[in-house]
Amino acid sequence: MVEFNCWVTPVNQVVTEASTNGSVEYEYFDCSSDVLSSLLYTLFEQHWSQVGVGHIVQGSVLELEFNAPPKLCILYDGYLTVAAEGWHLHLCIEANLGGPLCKTPVELRKQRQVSRAAFYRRFNTKGHPRSWGIQFWNGADEQLMTILLPNPLVDGENLLPEGKPDLTKLALYQELRDIYVLGKKPIPFTKNPLKHSYISVCTSTRCLPSGKWQHTFNALKSAVEKAGVDVEVRTSGCLEVCQQGPVVFYSDDRTWYTCVNPNVAETIVNEHLAKGKKVTEHCYPSSIYSNPK
Repeated sequence: MVEFNCWVTPVNQVVTEASTNGSVEYEYFDCSSDVLSSLLYTLFEQHWSQVGVGHIVQGSVLELEFNAPPKLCILYDGYLTVAAEGWHLHLCIEANLGGPLCKTPVELRKQRQVSRAAFYRRFNTKGHPRSWGIQFWNGADEQLMTILLPNPLVDGENLLPEGKPDLTKLALYQELRDIYVLGKKPIPFTKNPLKHSYISVCTSTRCLPSGKWQHTFNALKSAVEKAGVDVEVRTSGCLEVCQQGPVVFYSDDRTWYTCVNPNVAETIVNEHLAKGKKVTEHCYPSSIYSNPK
């Protein structure tokens, strides 16, 4: 496992592109998993009230904002999922292997994952900056979502009087740029903040067995507390092992468990989470753990 590095190595690549209303300056930065995880965790967990999320292309603009802290900010199979009230987003920041059977073809993994990322400033025709944000592209060089950073020229829905910007709103942009673009300051974490250990229970309504998830969830919570392990117990949507529920996923080593009743749940915690020994008779796919003939 690669050791977490709290210092970002600058890419030192600045590109300016002409636009119909001026130009856009892009400052590229390292888009490795630890860097993206730290940046996105900071934005969505610590500064959710200051940022927006959008998709901006010629002919279409979508802008969303947070009215409360995200209900969910989790990394599963390469995708960061952030859930707000009434909407959610997914962004592929690691290889999406495709569930327990690793169904995603290699080329599609490369296409889905963020391959470029840049802080940007949009300028008008007079060369004055008008907006600030962060842009992402995938492996096919398609534009992904945009993070909209605080704008000193705007107050709510209204433009401030010309020549009277609120420059304090640039503090977040400047702080993040110093860390992730210029490498002047360290990342404010000692490990990847999205890699905190968790074990989740599928609550999908698409398969009948998963309807019994509550007893499994309660058993996991109780066993984790008794064992004193630092693992978060949470619920999730579909875990891609339908009709074999209750299904459980352990994030540290990407292990899926099937047919997890409360007794099995307790065994998983005591053996796998506490001692590192997988409960192989409930692992999925079972062929991986079968003894060779």
